[in-house]
Amino acid sequence: MDQFEFTKIAGAVLSALLLIFATKTIIDMNVGHKPEKPGYQLPGGETKAAAPSEAAPEAATAASAGAGEKDVMALLAKANPENGKAIFKKCQACHVAEKGKAPTVGPNLWGVVNRPKASYPGFSYSEAMKSKGGDWSFEELAKFLHSPKGYIPGTKMIFNGLPTGNDEADVIAYLATLADTPVPLPK
Repeated sequence: MDQFEFTKIAGAVLSALLLIFATKTIIDMNVGHKPEKPGYQLPGGETKAAAPSEAAPEAATAASAGAGEKDVMALLAKANPENGKAIFKKCQACHVAEKGKAPTVGPNLWGVVNRPKASYPGFSYSEAMKSKGGDWSFEELAKFLHSPKGYIPGTKMIFNGLPTGNDEADVIAYLATLADTPVPLPK
């Protein structure tokens, strides 16, 4: 067998393999299939509140944001601040929670419970947050943590909200400890 014959055979084998693998790749790309087990689920990825209706946006927003508030308030009596501290690590991407620290992407959350909304010095709040008014009571925090954009449309906060009422209660319990004089939880 000479060199030319060997080259033709090798070319034919490689062409056949290329045709087989190319066909398999095209079929795999065009056939829809789902993974057996989905990858990592991002926290708060699902939508919790329906979009406010255009006819009565304030009423729809208040109804959707306050739907789980009573459940969270009931869970506060048994909330675990240590669990809340672990969950709060997600929040540390944007917030600091140490006395005297400068705000980062979000305001410093030291002493946030019962603090007036949009009042941390040196942080530029959205107009929506400034116009909301009132204090960050347990009820207000529960509404906001459930769905920030649902409760205050136009807020700069891009987080979708916490996935469960237990998580919300635990984070609120942890936030209550972040003060010179921790705020007691409701009984």
